[in-house]
Amino acid sequence: MSKGFEATYESTPRPSLKYPFEALPEIGTGAVDIAPGVKWLRMPLSGSLGAINCWAIAEQGGWAIVDTGLGGQPTMDAWRAAFAGPLDGKPVTRVFVTHLHPDHIGMAGWLTRRFHTRLWISRLEFLMCRSLAADTGREAPEDGVRFYQEAGWSEEDIETYRARFGGFGRALHVLPDSFQRLSDGDELMIGDHLWQVVVGSGHSPEHVCLHCPDLQLFITGDQVLPRITSNVSVFPTEPENDPLSEWLTSLARIKTKVGDEVLVLPAHNEPFFGLHARLDHLIEGHEDALARLIKVLAEPRRAVDVFNVLFRRTIDGDQINLATGEAIAHLNCLIRRGRISRDRDSAGVNWYRTTA
Repeated sequence: MSKGFEATYESTPRPSLKYPFEALPEIGTGAVDIAPGVKWLRMPLSGSLGAINCWAIAEQGGWAIVDTGLGGQPTMDAWRAAFAGPLDGKPVTRVFVTHLHPDHIGMAGWLTRRFHTRLWISRLEFLMCRSLAADTGREAPEDGVRFYQEAGWSEEDIETYRARFGGFGRALHVLPDSFQRLSDGDELMIGDHLWQVVVGSGHSPEHVCLHCPDLQLFITGDQVLPRITSNVSVFPTEPENDPLSEWLTSLARIKTKVGDEVLVLPAHNEPFFGLHARLDHLIEGHEDALARLIKVLAEPRRAVDVFNVLFRRTIDGDQINLATGEAIAHLNCLIRRGRISRDRDSAGVNWYRTTA
């Protein structure tokens, strides 16, 4: 679930989005007031992204926190600095998490235990996170090895997968043992305003976004990002899954649920105006990638053979896992649409080609 790999290749021109804030808040010690009672914080990440955005919403007696940062000492230190500084020493009243990835849920256990409060999250995200965390220290399953062999991985890549398997839980503070379920369409008071739950899927199974019509704010987690496109992958646990179709459907649905006037508060990069243009661009970018795949699959190819069609960068060993997952997501989508077929050779490797 690395955050070092986020972008598919976008060949269509990007829309002109508006970024109303000139300065980024300093990690931990700084905050930017987004709206009355809503603060923008940042927590540290390694790699090119450098930080994740978190949001503090004033409630009676403290702050509701949306997303928590990666588990570990650097984020813990940043939160302590935030409480001593821009959060004025006030406690956390609730912890909201958009989805299961460690940079979003990593410190949820620490925050909920420290302040004796509840985690609010969708059911699928909570249960999937617990399932992945349970793999910590476990040997790589044969189903996983077979999945990546079918994609065309080399023996060296397979050995790296075996060595690194089970690392998800190491990026999490121990999860809370209970949670408050968030479901699509829920309406709840956070502070002085009503917020609506808008659920998406594709990047993760039941990703929560929060929309406040009164403040014209839309907290999107990784569902809508302004400068990068979130990874949409197939994983060994569900090899026939079609998350890309779910992703495209989710993006189109958000456009019907949330107005274009909102200020979008994403997990990465800066807050921006231009939600509908960005949604259209994300959909068009993936549809363009699917069209390019159809053309190159006139000749049979493996999943690892189509990276150059999908990605702007050269894929190395650190990125091959998510690159493979996203490639298979596009291939499974085209299989579901009836545009390509898949055959397995005598060595157990899958080959894809356009249908007649």
